[in-house]
Amino acid sequence: MVEARRRTMTGRVSSDKMDKTVVVEVRRRVRDRRYRKFIERRARFMAHDENNECKIGDLVEIKEWRPLSKNKRWVVMNVLEKAIEV
Repeated sequence: MVEARRRTMTGRVSSDKMDKTVVVEVRRRVRDRRYRKFIERRARFMAHDENNECKIGDLVEIKEWRPLSKNKRWVVMNVLEKAIEV
């Protein structure tokens, strides 16, 4: 059986308060159809983080997955950049 192509996205972790779950904010620039200006859109996805390794501000890659809970349909594949700790 061939695995379906799953979408991948890159975004920043905006919340890590839940157990094994992070909220990833994906930002993208789109051109307004009427005024031709670039505007920034954002989408927030709940993603599964099995080892609780992600912290707020980390740049992560997420992949579409089967439903894991009511709102969770993404899984963290890898951490691309760790946030600077202060």
